[in-house]
Amino acid sequence: MINRLSFFLSLLVCYGCQKENQPQTLTLHDHWEFKNHTDSIWSKAIVPGNVHSDLLRNNLIKDPFIGSNALELQWISNTDWEYRTEFQIPKKMLRKKHIELNFEGLDTYATVYLNDSIILKSSNAFRTFTVDVTKLLKKDNYLHIIFEKTSTYEAIEKAKLPYELPEGNRIFTRKAQFQYGWDWGPVLNTSGIWKPITLSAYNDYKIRDAYIEQTELTEDLATFSVDLEVSSDIKTPISYEIYVNDTLNAIVSKSDSSEITFQIEHPKLWWPHNLGTPYLYDIKIIAKQKNDILDTILVKKGIRTIALISEKDSIGQSFYFKVNGVDVFMKGANYIPQHSLQDQVTTADYEKIINNVVDANMNMLRVWGGGIYENDIFYDLCDEKGILVWQDFMFACAMYPGDPEFLENVKNEAIDNVKRLRNHASIALWCCNNENNEAWHNWGWQAGRSTQEKTEIWNNYLKVFDTLLPNIVKNYTKTDYWESSPKHGRLNPLYKTEGDAHDWWLWHSAYPFEYLEENVPRFMSEFGFQGFPSYEAIRFVNQSEDISISSTGFLSHQKHNQGFELIKEYMQRDFPVPDQPEDYVYMSQLLQAYGMNKGFEAHRRARPYNMGTLYWQLNDVWPSVSWASLDYLGNWKALHYTARKAFENVLISSYVKNDTLQTFIINDELKPQNGKLNIQILDFNGNELWSVSKEIKVTKNSSEIKHVLNLNSLQLDRNSVVIVSTFNEETSYFYLARPKDLHLRKASVQKTIMKSEKGFTIELSSASLQKGVFLFTKEKGHFSDNFFDLLPNQKVKIDFETNASSLKDLKIKTLNEFTQPEEDL
Repeated sequence: MINRLSFFLSLLVCYGCQKENQPQTLTLHDHWEFKNHTDSIWSKAIVPGNVHSDLLRNNLIKDPFIGSNALELQWISNTDWEYRTEFQIPKKMLRKKHIELNFEGLDTYATVYLNDSIILKSSNAFRTFTVDVTKLLKKDNYLHIIFEKTSTYEAIEKAKLPYELPEGNRIFTRKAQFQYGWDWGPVLNTSGIWKPITLSAYNDYKIRDAYIEQTELTEDLATFSVDLEVSSDIKTPISYEIYVNDTLNAIVSKSDSSEITFQIEHPKLWWPHNLGTPYLYDIKIIAKQKNDILDTILVKKGIRTIALISEKDSIGQSFYFKVNGVDVFMKGANYIPQHSLQDQVTTADYEKIINNVVDANMNMLRVWGGGIYENDIFYDLCDEKGILVWQDFMFACAMYPGDPEFLENVKNEAIDNVKRLRNHASIALWCCNNENNEAWHNWGWQAGRSTQEKTEIWNNYLKVFDTLLPNIVKNYTKTDYWESSPKHGRLNPLYKTEGDAHDWWLWHSAYPFEYLEENVPRFMSEFGFQGFPSYEAIRFVNQSEDISISSTGFLSHQKHNQGFELIKEYMQRDFPVPDQPEDYVYMSQLLQAYGMNKGFEAHRRARPYNMGTLYWQLNDVWPSVSWASLDYLGNWKALHYTARKAFENVLISSYVKNDTLQTFIINDELKPQNGKLNIQILDFNGNELWSVSKEIKVTKNSSEIKHVLNLNSLQLDRNSVVIVSTFNEETSYFYLARPKDLHLRKASVQKTIMKSEKGFTIELSSASLQKGVFLFTKEKGHFSDNFFDLLPNQKVKIDFETNASSLKDLKIKTLNEFTQPEEDL
C-alpha cells in the first residue's frame, strides 16, 4: 500500500512539475477603474468593455438607446479617458524567463503605462499587441491606460492631405466605422478596453499559433501541413504528438517547427448545414522534450474544399461558390455588429442569433466591412452550425489614405485577423471592402477634383485593396479574396451580368418591388427594404406602453433621411395604409417581407444564372426602423419568417409572365426529388375553381418550370383567388393581385390556447382565407410561425415558446381587417 501511494504521489509531483514548466496565463480583468482625463474621481469599470457602458453602469449617463438620449452623449467621444488597475503576480509566474502583456483590443488611440513606464502606444482597435514586460514586472503592479479622443489624431492626418477624402474623418482611424453613425445606427464613437488583456509567462518554449493547412483531399485520405509559430530557446529536437479526436495520430521529432504533417484516413467532410453535417475534428498538438510537456494547442478543423468561381462566360462573369466540388446556392444575409456597445453582446446572444440563422434555412452570412472582425465565438458557432462566412475587411463606403504609416498599420491588422480566422471551416471568402470601388466611380466623389488628385486617391485605393490585402490573404491562407463588393455599381449595366451586385434601385431609388423579378444579377450580395421593429422594441425606445411612432425619441431612431417617406410610398402602392400606429407597424412588416420575397424567389428561380441571395440586413445594433429581419431585441420580424420559407432547400415558386402562370420547383438538395405536384385555384371561401395533379421529377441542384397555365383560359376574378401549390411536404400560396386589391372578407379567427411543455400551442381556424395572420402578446417568447396565410376551414397549430404562465393577452391581426371587400361574413 505504501509503495503504491508513493508511486501515485510521485506521479502527481511529476504532473505538477510539467504544468509548472508550461506557459501560464493570467487574465487582467479585475479591479479596473476609469475616469474622465480631467476629473479626479475614479469609478468602477468592467473589462472588457467601453467608456459608454461604464458610464451607464455607474448611472453617469442616460441609456443611449432610450428616446433621443444618444444625441445628448456626443461629448463622450470628444473626451480623453483613463483606465487603471492594480494586480499581483504569483511568485512562480514571476520567476518565468519570459513574461508578456497581451492586448487583444484597445479602442483606439491608447498609451499604456506599466508601473509608470510607457510600454505601448496603439492606434488600431483591430490589432493585437504583445509586449515583453519581463524586466518591468514585480509582485505588485500598476497598469494605466489613457485613451485619447479620435478627433485629435484625425485632425493631424487630415491636415497632411491637400484634399479631402470621402467620407469624413473616420477614414483615418482603424476602428469600427459604424460607430461614427450609419443610416441604421447612432453616432456612439466609444473607446476603451474592448477585448481581453492577459499576462502570459513561459520559460523556454511557447506555441503562439498553429495553422492546420489542408494540402490534399481525396475520398480516402486528407493530408495536412502544420504551420507552428513558436518562441523557443531550445536547440535540441522537440517531439510533436498530434491527436485527432483524442486518438494519437502522428509523432514528429523536429529541431524546428517546420514541415510537420499528418493524415486522416476516410475523412468526414464539413458541409453547410442545409446540405450535410458540418463535421469538425478536434486536433491537439502537444510539444514535448523527452517526457516533459512544453505546450499544447487545440484546433477544431473542418475538412472541406471551397472556391469562388468567378470566370468569364457567354453572359459576362460568373460568381458562385463550389463546396466539396458541388455548386452551392448561397442563401443568407448581411451581418452587422449586434450592439453599438460590443461588451453588451453575450455568449447567449451569439448562440441565439446563429440559431436564428440556421432556423431560417440560411447557409451564408456576410460580415459587413463597416463593423468589426467578430469575436472567436461567432466563427466557432458558424463552424459548428454549418454557416459559411463571407468576411469583409473592415473598410466601408469611403476612400482611405495610402501613406506608409497607414499601410503598415493596415498590414498588421490584416495579418492578425487572417491568421486568427484561417483555421475556421466557415470562412468562405475574404472581401477587401464594402462599396468603395462603386462609390468612387458612381457616387460623385470625383467631381471637381484635378486629374492628379484623382490619380493619387485611386492609386492609394489600389495599394490597399489590389495589392496589400490580396497578398496577405494569399500568403497566409488558401481562402479566395474579392476586391470590392459589389463588382460594379448599379449605374453600370454590367452589374447584372458580372460578379456580385448590390441592387439599391429598390428602396434608395424607389423602384417597384416587381423590378427585382426582371433584373436578376449573378449573385445578389446586398438588397433590402425597411420595416418597423416589434412593439416591444418601440415600447422600449419610448419607455411607454403606448405604441407611438411619432414621438421625438422614436423619430430619432430612424437614421435614413427618407426612411419614413419611402415606407409610406411603397405601402400606398401595394398595401392598405392604416391610420393607427399599431396597425401601421404591422403593415410595414408585411410590406417589407412581401417586397423582399419577390427578390428571394426571383433569384432562386434564376439558378444557375444567379447563385446567391444575401439580403440587407440580418440584425440591428440598437432598436430602430431598419432593413433588419431580426430587431434589436432578437424578435423575428415578418421578413425573417418569410426568409425561412423562401430559403427552404425545396421551394415551390410561382410567377406570372404575359398572363401565363409558371410554376417552378427549385431543388437545392444534392439528390433529385420525385413526387406529386398539386396546383389548386381556390376562392377565399375555399371553393376549388381549377386544379391539376401530376407526378414530376426534379433534378438535383436545379430550378425547373414544372407547370404552365394560361390564365386567360380561365374565367377568374383575380382579386379573389389564391393559388395553392403542393409538392411532397412543401406548400406555397400565390396571389394574382396586389395585397391592397385583394377582396378579402372580414371573418373571425377562432383560436384555442393549450398549455405545452415549452409554453403554449395555439390552434387557429377561419371560415374565410385570412392573409398575414399576426399573433402578438406582451409576454416574452417566440412563435414557431407568424405573419402567415390561413386557408378557409384549415386548422393550424402554432407553438409559442415562453416562460410565461398564461397567455391571456394574445391578440391577432390580419390583412383582412384593412381591405375593402365586396361582402363580409
